[in-house]
Amino acid sequence: MENRDDLNSILPYLPLVIRSSSLYWPPRVVEALKAMSEGPSHSRVDSGEVLRQAISDMRRSLSCSTLEPSASHGYALLFDELIGEKESKRWFDEIIPALAKLLLKFSSLLEEHYQNADSIVSGIETGLRLLDTQQAGIVFLSQELIGALLACSFFCLFPDDNRGAKHLPVINFDHLFATLYESYSESQESKIRCIMHYFERFCSCVPIGTVSFERKILPAEYQNSSTTAPDADFWSKSEFSLCAFKVHSFGLIEDQPDNALEVDFANKYLGGGSLSRGCVQEEIRFMINPELIAGMLFLPRMDDNEAIEVVGIERFSCYTGYASSFRFAGDFIDKKDKDPFQRRRTRIVAIDALCAPKMRHFEEICLLRDINKALCGFLNCSKSWQHQNMVIDEGDSGLRHTDANTSHEALLNDVEMSREKPANNLVRDFYVEGVDCMDHEDDGVATGNWGCGVFGGDLELKATIQWLAASQTRRPFISYYTFGVEALQNLDQVTKWILSHKWTVGDLWNMMLEYSAQRLNKQTNLGFFSWLLPSLATTNKTIQRS
Repeated sequence: MENRDDLNSILPYLPLVIRSSSLYWPPRVVEALKAMSEGPSHSRVDSGEVLRQAISDMRRSLSCSTLEPSASHGYALLFDELIGEKESKRWFDEIIPALAKLLLKFSSLLEEHYQNADSIVSGIETGLRLLDTQQAGIVFLSQELIGALLACSFFCLFPDDNRGAKHLPVINFDHLFATLYESYSESQESKIRCIMHYFERFCSCVPIGTVSFERKILPAEYQNSSTTAPDADFWSKSEFSLCAFKVHSFGLIEDQPDNALEVDFANKYLGGGSLSRGCVQEEIRFMINPELIAGMLFLPRMDDNEAIEVVGIERFSCYTGYASSFRFAGDFIDKKDKDPFQRRRTRIVAIDALCAPKMRHFEEICLLRDINKALCGFLNCSKSWQHQNMVIDEGDSGLRHTDANTSHEALLNDVEMSREKPANNLVRDFYVEGVDCMDHEDDGVATGNWGCGVFGGDLELKATIQWLAASQTRRPFISYYTFGVEALQNLDQVTKWILSHKWTVGDLWNMMLEYSAQRLNKQTNLGFFSWLLPSLATTNKTIQRS
């Protein structure tokens, strides 16, 4: 075990120690967990007040910093005041002991994980490790191991002093409980109730399945350049047809029926404010699918040419509302079937838009940044799979592996040469087709108003950018959820008009560039769609007068 590079990269961020090729909890933590596993009669953990003290004692045994007082008060507030006496008693009699038993298994679960990691995909590293920026790769975790990781988060057992230096998001739940105490809101309580419900479900029946977390990278054009490929000339010359565009005025991305790739309107730090005050699209998704939180342990912030794709997460909760109106609304039974890796056929891609760009959003460099970010997210596979082809054997559901001949250096050379090739060669030049076990040919993109909330993006440009990126990656369609935003009332009409005129990706990109230049030069103040179809502007003025 000591010689595993993957384990050694993540070990500083785990609460375990390695000795004689085995992983261990410190003895005093084992004592505390054993006592809690036997129930409150042995541990005396029968209230939020005692629980917070038990958490503090375990953190001291791990040489972790002391919890902020507001975090400790948050645990006490939840279990001693906010939830009913019957629910609180159930947690201390059943759930807390079950989570303690799970944590006593944590070291053996992790050892088993590393024993199996080298055989999941031949020649591909899949073990839990720090997937640093500009390090494409994939990690496969069992749902049981994810449950143990989230139990560590609940008890705040992960060391947190060294995470900032690696640009890792927070992983312990102390900030979540601190904000509950510091500025109580029903939405914050509902976030915690979603996580509580996940633990309740987990403890009643341990889920059997796998989740993969992948860092995807769009290669830089030049080794010493921060500019991501492709450039504006590439997009201008693209002759790819635009894919179908389905507009949904109502409904939610996570409820889409088409097995499409679902877009997480992400922060560059995966999860955003999920474990603090945040309660918008990304944070809500992390609450109803808490297994996403596990990725926050080992995935540092995304660079401009990176995306994170998660496959196989299970949904556990229903909800209503958004932001301050968000409310936990009970159990959700996820009926998605599974792929050969035992991952649910749910694919989520986290892509972060430019934050609060204002007029800068019309600058070519900013348009390129966001379209290439979406391109990276929408590609079917990434550099972590580039050296491997896998074929599903229909006869025995087994997996056959064949080595691809493409080396990393050859791939980069292809990328360098792509400036001299037609834009239609993007998919061939930027990745070698690899593991394909989820019928990608039918996978569209389910998205919406990406980067248009607190990030301040332009609704019409962002919709167009995502359409272009999906088309360039040969996605068959976009399902666009407008969430009833009035500014997109003409989206369906505009996309149908463009499709009827058989525009290419390059045609639409060039029109968007021309419009953006006019906005920057103050030659127009119209929205992109009204500028594109002047009849829309006339119609909108008539509607406003009436």
